[in-house]
Order: sequence, then C-alpha cells, then structure tokens
Amino acid sequence: MKKISFYLKKYWYLYLLALFCLFIYEFLDMVSPKVTQSIIDDVITDGQTNLLPILIITLVVVGVGRVAAGYVREFTFDKTSFKVASDIRKHLFGHVQSLSVDYFDKMNTGEIMSRVKDDVDKLQGAFGFIGMMFLQVVIHTVMILWCMWQISPFLTIFPIIALPLCATIAIVMERKLDKVYEEISDEDADMNTVAEENLTGVRVVKAFAREKFEITKFLKHNKRYYDLNMKQSKVWIKYNPLMQMMTKMLIVVALLLGGLKVINGEMSLGALGAFLEYCANAVWPMEMLGWLSNELASAFASKKKLDKIYAETAKIRDPEGEPDEGVKDLLENFEFKNLEFKNVSFSMENKKILENVSFKLEKGRTLGIMGATGSGKTTIINMLLRFYDPEKGKILINGVDIRELPLAVVRRNASVVMQDVFLFSDTIDENIRLGNKDGITNDDISEALKKACASGFVGKLEEGTETVIGERGVGLSGGQKQRISMARAFAKHAPVLVLDDSTSALDMETEHEVQENLSEIKNSTKIIIAHRISAVRHADEIIVLENGKISERGNHESLLDKKGYYYKTYMAQYGDVLKQLENAN
Repeated sequence: MKKISFYLKKYWYLYLLALFCLFIYEFLDMVSPKVTQSIIDDVITDGQTNLLPILIITLVVVGVGRVAAGYVREFTFDKTSFKVASDIRKHLFGHVQSLSVDYFDKMNTGEIMSRVKDDVDKLQGAFGFIGMMFLQVVIHTVMILWCMWQISPFLTIFPIIALPLCATIAIVMERKLDKVYEEISDEDADMNTVAEENLTGVRVVKAFAREKFEITKFLKHNKRYYDLNMKQSKVWIKYNPLMQMMTKMLIVVALLLGGLKVINGEMSLGALGAFLEYCANAVWPMEMLGWLSNELASAFASKKKLDKIYAETAKIRDPEGEPDEGVKDLLENFEFKNLEFKNVSFSMENKKILENVSFKLEKGRTLGIMGATGSGKTTIINMLLRFYDPEKGKILINGVDIRELPLAVVRRNASVVMQDVFLFSDTIDENIRLGNKDGITNDDISEALKKACASGFVGKLEEGTETVIGERGVGLSGGQKQRISMARAFAKHAPVLVLDDSTSALDMETEHEVQENLSEIKNSTKIIIAHRISAVRHADEIIVLENGKISERGNHESLLDKKGYYYKTYMAQYGDVLKQLENAN
C-alpha cells in the first residue's frame, strides 16, 4: 500500500481547504465564551445595555459562521476520504488481479473480500471523519487552553494536568485494543468465507440436508465474533469511565476554586462564566480521546492487513528488459505455428504432478489427452496459460519459451473451456464476449452458439442472448453452462482451442453434434482433455497420462493395439456394445 503521505500530497488542496475551515470553526467556537463574559460583566453587571444588540448580533454571526465552516469542513473531509478510499480500492484490486494463481490457491475469497471492503472502510474513516476529529481535538485543545490561560493561569493548571492523564489512559487502551481488532478482523474474514461458501453452494447444502450442520458451523464463527467484540467492549468499559470521571471532576474543581476567586474579588463573574464554558468545551476532547484511539487502532490494524496483501508479489510476471531479436520478430509478426512441451516437470507442495512431459503440436492439428483423475491433465492447461511455470523443461510457442513472452500474448492466443465452468452474473451476450469484448461481433456470437449447440435453448429464452443469468450460471443446467462456455471459447477465435472435459455434462447426441462441429474448425489447433473416448478418438495424436508421466501415445487405432490404459478405457465404455454386435453376427 502507498504511504499515507502519498494521499495527503495528492489531495493537499482539499485537505488545506478543510483545515482552513476547521481553524475558522474552532476560532469562532472560542469567541462565544468571550461574548458571554461581556454580557455578564458589561451588560448585566455594569448596565451597558447599548452593547447588548451588538453582542447578540455577534452571537448570531458566530453561530452562522460555525455552521457554514463546519459544513464545508465536514463535506470536504468526507469527499476527500471517499476519493482516497476509491484510490486504495482501485490499487488494491489491481494488485490482487496482478497476483499469480498460486496466491489464490492459499487464500480464501471471504478474506480478500473483507480486506477490499471492510478494511478499506476503516482507512476511509482515518482519512475522513476520524482524522478530522483527531485534528479538531488537537486544535481545539490548544486553542481552549490558551483562552483559559488568558483568563486564569491558576485554574488552567488543572485541565493541563488532566489532559496528559486522559491521553495516557487512551494510549493504554489503544494498545490493548490493537490486538483485539486484529483478531476481530481475522474472524470477520472467516465468517464471510463461511457465509459466502454456503450461499454459493446452497443447492448442494440442501441436496445433502446439511442445513443444521452448516448453521452450527456458522454459529461457531458467529459466537467467536461475538466473544471478541465483548472482549473489545470490556476493555472500553474498563478505561472509558475513568476519563469521564476526570472530565466531570474538572468542571467541579473549576467551579469551586473559581467561585472562591470571584468571592475574593480576584476574578469577575463573567470571567468565571467564560472559564466554565471553556472548561465544558474542554471536556469533550478528553472524552473523544478514547473513542478516537479506538477507531485509529482499528484503522491501523486494517492497514497492516492490507500491507500483507501488498507484500505479496506475483511469481508469474512479464519478462523484464528488452526482448531479444527472436522474441521481437515473433511479437511484431506473430502467427501461430506450433506449440511444444519439452521435458516439462512440475510439483506442488512437494507432490510431483508432471514429470518429463514432452509433445509437439503443429498448427491445425489436434491433441487428445486422457488419464485418470489426478494424473496431471488440467495442470498441462494451467502451465500452457502460465498460471504456473515448470520446474524443469520448457513450453515453447513457435520455438520461443513462453517465459520470454508477455503474459497477454500467451493468454490471448489460447481459448479455453475450463473443467469448472464459471459464468458471470451478466447477460449471455456479455459472457460470450468475455474473450474479446470489442472484437466479437453479433455474427460471431450467433455462429459460436451454433457450434456449441446452444442456439436452440438460448433462442427459446424470452430475451435471447440478452437474458441475465444468475451467479455462476444459476438457473441453467450443467450442459447449458458448458455449451455457453464453449461458445465463449469459439467466439474468441484464438489460434489454440483448449477443451478441458468440456462435454462431460452433455448427452451423447449433443456431444456427437459438438464433436462434428469441432472437426469443421480447420484453422484452429486443438487440445482436448476428456474421459470419454468419443471426445479424443479423432485426434491426430493422443497421449495418456499416469501419475504425471506419459505412459502411452499414438492415434486411436495404435493405442487400441497396445492393450494398455486406453484400450481398457475403450472396453469399459464400449465393451457391452461390442459384445452385442458380436452376438448379433
């Protein structure tokens, strides 16, 4: 996160205006007791009634001036704090978007959401109302002590003693609250995560009749959140009454000692009235110290949370420095020719996922990838998109290591249908345009829907492609979501088309029709990951992964001849049909 001074410098003119209005507001606040003193001493005691209209007008002007200055002060502080919060959220969200996929593997969504929303709100308060009140307390205290000193240095000694004592109590309370606020912030993130997961997966929860269990799980977090807030409240209750007692005693002491000075003729009655008014006004800054320290401690804890996110750096990033001539030529005259995995190995959390994987795919050809669950199929796609980099080996496009290419170039040239389909809560049209919002035409969308066999059900919707689908595609069947996801990939027209188990939710007839449409896409280089033989049988080459290694490779016929994993899968899927054909003959 940028330093606080960065935002103060950026909006210095607004803060300067707000600070000027704050000074005017406080100056006028100091005038009122002086007018009160004059009314008591000059008008009431001395009978100078001719001064009364002027003094009343002065009070009216002071009141109107305070209202105007207070309005501009608060509005300017609020406006500036909203600008700062907007900047922080923009920078924070941009930073989070720039982080590599491995960061999101270890962080939950609820915690990130809590940082982006709740913690930035806390900082907004520090840059706005809370910061304004802190400055006002400081300026108000200095001004009021000076005015009190002008009336009676002796009586001013007592508030001068009381202020440091209140400040000490506030600092002690702030230190105790600091740790509590961190714990509250963490628990808030955990509770958000639990709530978000349950709301997103509400159908799964209901399908397995897990409502009571999930409610119990949420209540555990809710109880801890309650306990932490009670802990915070106990700290507040312990120290805040001490400050209130000191401030109330201050007025009593001033009244008693000031009354004696008036009786002894050492102070006028008006001066005592003014001093007591100042004394009453000196009370609220002392009472505010506890609340302000509370809020500032919360903002400081939030800043530390945000600093942790900003301390994260992307492991996968664009290459630094000037590209060499080969890379320059590729970028300037880019035309996809081939893709190659060269002895690629990859591990995650000390677990080997890919080991010495090699294949080469020429433009316009199709590669099929099969293997048991957990064999590393999807990891190949994640590495092709540079979500992760290989520990050993290289991934090459046109003979150039993709680590030497900008991320945008690598990802722009691949169009992917993910195994876990994600659709945004937007129109079908906007979901399909995701790959190239400005470059995809209405004709492209129509053609993509036809290829994905989705034009039929989309056309039956009341608003067609302008139909807004729910969060993550709620309201659509699994097959419908897959077909929209395929249409999104087709409409992008990327050189490499990747289908990761993209027809698993389709019926056999629709899958066959999609496969026919895929075969008609001649200029696209395709990688098809599947568990069904029907999805990969027409591929130019098929590789079979076992425990992250290529155990078999070849075309459909040659793999059947090897009688290995591919053959066993084929027999498991088509064995009954083959037996029926044999019996019929």
